[in-house]
Amino acid sequence: MVHLITRISVIGITITTAALVILIAAFNGIETMVEKLYSEFDTDLIIRSSTRKTFDEKTLQISALKKDPLITEVSRAVEEIVVLKHEQKWANARLTAVENSFLKMSDMEKHMVDGYPTLDENGKPMGIIGAVLLDKINGYIPQTTGYESLIVYFPKRDAKVSVTSNPFRTQVIQLAGRINYNREVNDQTFILPLDVARENLNYGDDITALYLNVKPGVSVEKAKRKIQEIVGEKFEVKTHFEKNALIYQTSKSERMIVIAILIFVFILAAFNLVASLTMLFIEKKNDIKTLQSFGANDRFIFNIFFYEGLLISGRGVVFGLLLGYGVCALQLFGHVLEMPNSGGEDFPIKITFGDGLLVFALVSTLSVLASYLPVKYLIRKQQHVN
Repeated sequence: MVHLITRISVIGITITTAALVILIAAFNGIETMVEKLYSEFDTDLIIRSSTRKTFDEKTLQISALKKDPLITEVSRAVEEIVVLKHEQKWANARLTAVENSFLKMSDMEKHMVDGYPTLDENGKPMGIIGAVLLDKINGYIPQTTGYESLIVYFPKRDAKVSVTSNPFRTQVIQLAGRINYNREVNDQTFILPLDVARENLNYGDDITALYLNVKPGVSVEKAKRKIQEIVGEKFEVKTHFEKNALIYQTSKSERMIVIAILIFVFILAAFNLVASLTMLFIEKKNDIKTLQSFGANDRFIFNIFFYEGLLISGRGVVFGLLLGYGVCALQLFGHVLEMPNSGGEDFPIKITFGDGLLVFALVSTLSVLASYLPVKYLIRKQQHVN
């Protein structure tokens, strides 16, 4: 019976340890995937007015920012809500009007589904649209000749709404291509040249944001602090992490909750270890008395059962780590699981040395406690009986 409970203890600790390894690696992979999806379209830094929606670009030292050694690319931007019409289909869209440099900043060529990344074709302004947004209005990108066209309704600045007045300016825009980044961009985004948007919106020299990319290897937080000093308190500088703070925080919170639940499960599994040590102590009572008659003290008896508990839990931890990392390696190199509705994309897994140490430290600490506390209690109880 003692051997059976011991095996159950080892199996429980093994499974829980393996689950910790696998889930942490899975959440690391998901976080990396989320960061990639949202960081590639969103530039490293975004400058906005801290008090107004728009601001005159002359109030920013754009030329100085372009020359800063920490910054690689800069793009002025206008962000607005517009209405798109294609035949009898209508849809609201989030307009992102930018300069050509933004195409490189967002690595757009890699994210094209159809067409190609350009904002100008033989002097004519071209648009780029989110893949899902184009489907909403039943549009498509011709593969051979011609371009898909749609009507863009720009809200007039300071327009007065009345029965006779039209609050929109319209322009027919041809589409150069459609993009696939993440759900939000695919579902809402429509990209146009900056000058076209400013003319139709009557923005003049106003913009709503300035996009910046940081030099590779430079800390984004360090660049943010420096840029904030340059632009002053009238402007707010945010990183792409801060712009999508809710998404990143939700991912991290889910990870911590799952880890906490698994630690609780590990504690429950450790009760089998407590039961195993207790039954072993009861079974070996006569042997304990024999050892005591030969002069063994309580410390010596304690060490015997304590190290027995460490051996049981240690086997479970080692087997669990091997099993967990084995499953992770199988997914990394064997491509066993796919993401749901991803078109065959592998489920992301990311193994880090630091997380391995974290899991080992957690399960080892809990194993030591699960071995120490019951043995200490049993020795004290034995002293009172004697």
